[in-house]
Amino acid sequence: MKQRVAIVGAGVSGLTCGVVFAKRGYRSAIFAQDIGQRTTSGAAGALWFPYDAEPVDKVIAWALQTHHALVDLSRDSQTGVSMLELRSFSRTGETPIPDWANSLGARRLHPSVLSSEYASPARTEASLTICPCAFKSGFTLNVPLMDTTIYLDYLAKRFVAAGGSIHGNVRFEKLEDVGREFDLVINCSGIGAKTLVADVGLEPHRGQVAIVPKIDNLSCAIVCDDAPLMYAIPRTNDCVFGGTNELSGNCAVDPTSTSRIVAECSRVLNIDKPRVLADRVGLRPFRKSGVRLDRGRLRDGRTVLHNYGHGGSGFTLSWGCANKVFQLAQNVR
Repeated sequence: MKQRVAIVGAGVSGLTCGVVFAKRGYRSAIFAQDIGQRTTSGAAGALWFPYDAEPVDKVIAWALQTHHALVDLSRDSQTGVSMLELRSFSRTGETPIPDWANSLGARRLHPSVLSSEYASPARTEASLTICPCAFKSGFTLNVPLMDTTIYLDYLAKRFVAAGGSIHGNVRFEKLEDVGREFDLVINCSGIGAKTLVADVGLEPHRGQVAIVPKIDNLSCAIVCDDAPLMYAIPRTNDCVFGGTNELSGNCAVDPTSTSRIVAECSRVLNIDKPRVLADRVGLRPFRKSGVRLDRGRLRDGRTVLHNYGHGGSGFTLSWGCANKVFQLAQNVR
């Protein structure tokens, strides 16, 4: 008989682990205080790109596994996953193209592109143009985009269809509080692990975004990691403007940050400031010593598999890490 598995956390890591285990016949349940769009994952831009996570060697391996899985999912319009051109820029100097990006077909942007249209060359309508002198260098590649308003629901429905169950408004003080009917506990609690397992090395990297109406003719994602952090990610029904990356556990929306985000994105895109449909704040779970993906024992003797500390790469690492968790589970004795 398959083990009963309890997954703590209903963000993208917990949901993906849930799908991996449930589709293999494990009797699986997810427990979390917040579910769906109320999770940190619901506030993410969710563009595939390794960001704010360590260690680099393991992160890239998990990211590339996830990339492969997401490319497959992008072939189904119901998943909320699509392939999108990403243009990564720098304001300060020459942007190196990472080796992993070269392996996916990244190309350096010609200087003329730095002040040219953003829209796809195939489009014939008027196109957005970059603000003159906004950037000094950049590169482009096609990456998966997960529209969180669709993708998180897709994962949840897939998990439930495979026999899993999701329980919201549940808060555990410690992992031993998970019901003893579960043989295996998977800890995907994100920033919650700071208190749940007393991980003092876990830092909340606060990210705030503004959701604005769909931007006409913006058909690629624009990202710049230089201060101030800036990104504009077009989705099916709207556009995500960002962002912030601050060491802070404050989940309240900061109106000043919203104004700065919208102003900078509008300046770069050379458009009038759009109205803000919503503000979202999420706490990226950055772990100084790197993503925690290992096996341990609870005080009551049950096995626990930890899967947290993904920083700004939760979506980017989700399938690679979930598959590793499943491998660890097979070695449980």
